Amino acid sequence: MKADNQLSIRRYRRHAAGYDASARRTMHLRRRAVALLDLKPGDVVLDVGAGTGLSYELLLAGVGGQGCVLACEQSPEMFDLAQARVARHGWHNVWHANLPAESVELPQVVDAILFNYVHDILRTPQALANILRQARPGARIALAGMKYFPWWVGPLNLLPWLKNRPYNARPGDLWQPWNLVSSHCEDFAWEATQLGMGYLARGRLRAG
Repeated sequence: MKADNQLSIRRYRRHAAGYDASARRTMHLRRRAVALLDLKPGDVVLDVGAGTGLSYELLLAGVGGQGCVLACEQSPEMFDLAQARVARHGWHNVWHANLPAESVELPQVVDAILFNYVHDILRTPQALANILRQARPGARIALAGMKYFPWWVGPLNLLPWLKNRPYNARPGDLWQPWNLVSSHCEDFAWEATQLGMGYLARGRLRAG
């Protein structure tokens, strides 16, 4: 496993127990990102870097009983909490694996992909290549995360760097966190959130 993955696992080990409580601050952005996927009953949707499974209920509401939620999460501690969530709710159409995005093999081709606050994955070409090859052409993609403020505000960018550092191995790569994904998409668009410190984006996977 790469050093960046190992560092990320160590960092999330410290945050797993309190993750759900801390994620409440951005829950409205998670809901908006899921809405951008325009899920339909019967869809297969992938939650990349699913953490504790906080998005599962939202995704299941979109795909219905005939659809399926797939997910991967490399942190053992976060994945254990996701497993407990699935067991607690008795969800039978969730498939998830305690594996990194670089190596996970999905049981089905996916119609939609959610990248919610998974900065390191978005900045790792091998992870993106593995995920995107398992999606159908035209698959809907939605992203949410943190970014730098415009360059002219200068010192204010210390704030997103500090907020990103406790969780991610690459906390400084925040100028255009979406640009590796967008290069594989058509109809890609993004908007700033959180007064410019965050973003939401969506697109459709280009054929080939």
